[in-house]
Amino acid sequence: MIIRGTPRLILREWKDTDRDLFREINADPKVMEFFPWRRSHEESDTALESVNNMIRATGYGFYAMELRATGEPIGFCGVAPANLDGIFPLGTMEIGWRLATRFWGHGYVTEAAKSLLVMAFDEKKTPEIVSFAVHDNHRSTAVMRRIGLIRDPSRDFEHPRVPDTHPHLKLHVTYGLTLERWQGK
Repeated sequence: MIIRGTPRLILREWKDTDRDLFREINADPKVMEFFPWRRSHEESDTALESVNNMIRATGYGFYAMELRATGEPIGFCGVAPANLDGIFPLGTMEIGWRLATRFWGHGYVTEAAKSLLVMAFDEKKTPEIVSFAVHDNHRSTAVMRRIGLIRDPSRDFEHPRVPDTHPHLKLHVTYGLTLERWQGK
């Protein structure tokens, strides 16, 4: 199922043939630099099924990004519930992404994320979209700024799922955008 298209990308449900790419990005030390773990093949396969189940059930999730010109999967970008009770109100939606390193530096994530903001705000009337990352993850925060999200230091937090064994990954910065601001009100 295709969710959205952009000039260079197709955002869609994951296919079985995408498993290798999903495994690759979840195990790559460079992609996962700001996460306290890497996923095994089995863990990635389980996560991929969960992602697709969410997409099928709700229309939201982390969609496969495919190059329109070649049909090659390159990573994911999506809008999904933040699921951080006590940090964000229930129902808060986040935008997030992950991309295989060989595709970095081409603006693919920015292109996909901008399209998903149109979907979230103009089509689904989502009240707010947030994004968050480890405070030193300058690549991700640069994308957040490029897509128009606004830094909100009052919402920075210590991520509850980051173990104490990785203190340098606990502090997360938060960016966000409300529907009202998107609409220019």
